[in-house]
Amino acid sequence: MSSNVHEITGRLAGAPLPLLVGALSRPIAWRGGRAVSAATFLGHVRQVAALLPDADSAVNLCEDRYAFLVAFAALVVRGQANLLPPSRAPHAVDEVMAGHPGSYAIGELDLAPAPAGYLRLPPLDDDVAPGGDVPMIPATAVVAIGYTSGSTGRPKPNIKTWGGFVASNAGNAQMLGQAVGGSFDVVATVPPQHMYGMEMSVLMPLLSEVSVHAGRPFFPADVATALGTMPEPRVLVITPVHLRAIVESGVSLPPLAAFVSATAPMPAELAAAAEQRFRAPLYEVFGSTETCVFASRRTSVEDDWTLYAGVTLHPQPDGTLVDAPQLVEPIALADIVTLHDEGRRFRLRGRNIDLLEIAGKRASLGDLNRRLLAIDGVRDGVLFQLDEADASGVRRIAGLVVAPEMTEQAVLSALRQAMDPVFLPRPLRLVDALPRNETGKLPRGELLALIRPAL
Repeated sequence: MSSNVHEITGRLAGAPLPLLVGALSRPIAWRGGRAVSAATFLGHVRQVAALLPDADSAVNLCEDRYAFLVAFAALVVRGQANLLPPSRAPHAVDEVMAGHPGSYAIGELDLAPAPAGYLRLPPLDDDVAPGGDVPMIPATAVVAIGYTSGSTGRPKPNIKTWGGFVASNAGNAQMLGQAVGGSFDVVATVPPQHMYGMEMSVLMPLLSEVSVHAGRPFFPADVATALGTMPEPRVLVITPVHLRAIVESGVSLPPLAAFVSATAPMPAELAAAAEQRFRAPLYEVFGSTETCVFASRRTSVEDDWTLYAGVTLHPQPDGTLVDAPQLVEPIALADIVTLHDEGRRFRLRGRNIDLLEIAGKRASLGDLNRRLLAIDGVRDGVLFQLDEADASGVRRIAGLVVAPEMTEQAVLSALRQAMDPVFLPRPLRLVDALPRNETGKLPRGELLALIRPAL
């Protein structure tokens, strides 16, 4: 594993880059408690690549992480882009395929109904012939198109090249290499279709001395079981929602080298509780579908984020320009930051789209949501701004709250003690559960649909 980002990114516009690194005898994945070597993996990749139809792109719907890894690499070898919709719901898949005429879908399961042109993977048997030489991929090859989650509106496509992925992995590998060591084994609760899952559980085993568990355990006991089938050192890639469930479940986990978290802000108290209980450091990574990961911090002891090598931030009045080795050009994010330590560290101050101004008063939706979730009796909840203004011309705040033992009035009463009345949610609705997706995010369209009966 290279620890020098510039050593890798300097080649992005030049010679092709390998599909995977390391000895072909090394484990790249674990299935059913057994290691799958890189040589066997390459055999599966060539087997699947030979079956693919001619096309520019395909939706990778594989749920088994090893099957996803094989399909991902087979598409790359054939010069086809992996389409990564924001979810595997039929409407989301159909929408992405409609935007890419001639595309098809690939997966390891029988689907009913199946997308048009659906191709099911053959069984990935252990007796496949070894794959031979490692394929070399043009740095400029478009290998994936990731779609944003839709938490702030309509999902948007983001093109990823192989050279960009190699560069982004170098930053993650350097951070985790310093924290854990040169090689480790990953269990991930996030889907590989999400860019965070892609970086930590697909690119890592390809481009670092890392192996990955083939499953996607969800319940705490399943996470513990999956970790138990992997050798040490183990890294658990997780989200705040999943981590809270594990901490509150009382389950015991095998020894961990580290946690990695993303997709939503990690409460410092939750990070500290997890570290104390499981005796492993928790590293939160910062990035987006547009940029990939470009910074990290140990949340229990740090407020500031440390930038990866080669990354620079340029604060703007309405957000931040991110310049990183994996980007062809700087990308603007809505995050508002202040820089420290000669620009190598930053503190997040909020998001431009989260900043509110009502009746001459200002607040951050992120801060208001933290106050909501701090109320005793509130298990989950979200405050968000409505699209349309009311009769007075104000775009009101709405709220959805999971609090089985409270009334709406009790929640509002507690909120009055925690925030200025102008930011109180009107309306507020109690619900049984929030419509979180596989990574714990909340698609805005589904929030609006849930709040509509209260309008």
